Amino acid sequence: MCRPCVLAAVVTLLVLTGTVPVFAADEPISLGSRRELFVDHFLIEKLEGVSLQLQHPQSAGVALKFDQPWEGQVSGYVTVIHDSDLYRLYYRGRPLTGYGDNDPRAQEVTCYAESPDGITFTRPKLGLVSFGGNKNNNAILADIGHVTHNFAPFLDTRPGVPKSERFKAVGGSSESGLIAYVSEDGIHFRKLQDKPIITGGAFDSQNNVLWSDHEQCYVCFFRTFKNDVRWITRTTSTDFLTWTPAVDMTFGDAPNEHLYTNQTAAYFRAPHLYIGTAARFWPGRSSLTEEQVAALELDDKVNYGGLKLESSDAVLLTSRGGNSYDRTFLESLVRPGADLKNWTARSNYPARGVVPTGPVEMSMYIQRNYGQPTHYLERLTFRTDGFVSVHAGYQPGEILTRPFTFTGTQLTLNLSASAAGGVFAEIQDATGLPIPGFTIADCIELNTDDLARVVSWKNGSDVSSLAGKPIRLRFRLKDADLYALQFVK
Repeated sequence: MCRPCVLAAVVTLLVLTGTVPVFAADEPISLGSRRELFVDHFLIEKLEGVSLQLQHPQSAGVALKFDQPWEGQVSGYVTVIHDSDLYRLYYRGRPLTGYGDNDPRAQEVTCYAESPDGITFTRPKLGLVSFGGNKNNNAILADIGHVTHNFAPFLDTRPGVPKSERFKAVGGSSESGLIAYVSEDGIHFRKLQDKPIITGGAFDSQNNVLWSDHEQCYVCFFRTFKNDVRWITRTTSTDFLTWTPAVDMTFGDAPNEHLYTNQTAAYFRAPHLYIGTAARFWPGRSSLTEEQVAALELDDKVNYGGLKLESSDAVLLTSRGGNSYDRTFLESLVRPGADLKNWTARSNYPARGVVPTGPVEMSMYIQRNYGQPTHYLERLTFRTDGFVSVHAGYQPGEILTRPFTFTGTQLTLNLSASAAGGVFAEIQDATGLPIPGFTIADCIELNTDDLARVVSWKNGSDVSSLAGKPIRLRFRLKDADLYALQFVK
């Protein structure tokens, strides 16, 4: 059983079966010193003249082309792991597309690539799996049934985890259940046990596990079907072997949509916050004209069948624990774009993993031209913490937070302003009265672009006298974006 977790809200009781956390509205949020991103309304009491704005990542080029004989144009279910000074990339190779998912004639393998910077990946010649009569390839697993179809590893950050099990993975089908694998080096995996660790799901997609420091348990997000669409269900475990009864995730009042892969992971700068870059699938929604289909030769036998019949994009999911996703933004995070080859079935599926790739940059990865000989993995970049911002145009606007307590001595902001714009901050008591010395009038304008700019008032930046006391923050923005805040020592 997973122990009750303290969410980043006041009185929060996470029922171990996965029900939605319950918040006591009359108590302040216990923020501590953790970083908070404005990806939802969790910390927000009121917005006036500003809005939450979804940010869209920018293309940073090709990370890997799926062009080797053992890979094929339906390589997929990609995972990217940042492991110290190495970026590890895992994906399915499937050279033959004319067979069903469970048919061994498809010759599915699990492949591994790596990169020192997360920008360009190379294939090490591992000598583990024979393909075409030799082992001069980067395949790490083969001939283990449906496990290779959706093999999904993760780096186990649980304190005290044995070195030999530093990497864990799951893969399987509704028939086999999810089979567990472990590895010390992230390349040589062994089956943990013959018996599946999780059963009762459809599993016909990428099923993702993480260790949650926030909830002090393993959490698995896996594929099910509900309300006639592809759904996400969750279960938890403290030992990776025995799992709680599964519960369906909820999405508030969001419409029922096919979420093909969930790609949920703990955000690396705020691990209490789970970020999902999910693939949203539109079955039967054809976007290409007959002339475009012909020009792209989509009906050619070399391509995956049915490319012209469907389309997909990517959306943002967030969760703070429990069986609730927040879909503040229903619009797409990543669109198919101008390349017509991406207006096809199962293109634009994100890899699991948002990772740091520079001092002010983080990257996600997405499959393009799926099912076609030009199939590749594209890298997309965000500003660090930059999934969403509180945005103000030229006319000033304000945001007021809910009451919270903090620890630390300084308030830092991740923000971006124009030369004409800026941000002011005010600290109020829990009732909304400005605290002398910390008012808007006392604040030194933050006219800058910075990931961690310290807020100062006329008497300095030290806020330690307010630590542990219920406060609110009021921000006034002009031509600026506010991404995150954190109290630091």
